[in-house]
Amino acid sequence: MDEATGHLHGYIQRKDDYLKRLRRIEGQARGLQRMVEEEKYCIDILTQVSAMTKALHAVSIGLLEEHMNHCVVDAARAGDDEAREKVTEAVEAIARLVRS
Repeated sequence: MDEATGHLHGYIQRKDDYLKRLRRIEGQARGLQRMVEEEKYCIDILTQVSAMTKALHAVSIGLLEEHMNHCVVDAARAGDDEAREKVTEAVEAIARLVRS
């Protein structure tokens, strides 16, 4: 819940799914560390980095979709200033994702 507004975050209904995905990604990160410690073949490590990156992007896209469907839509119903603020947040988040 956003303490400032009292609104529930859009992802809250899928929170357990996101946590499960993030734990899986955390496991992938530990696996990457182990691969480097064990001096595995660089291409194999890069393949795992790519898989982890895709998993993080999937979480990002899901959260962005939740934000657009809930936070932005709710703000649009509330009024112009709040709607503009939420759209700006979304645009900035998309820009960060595109640059990453």
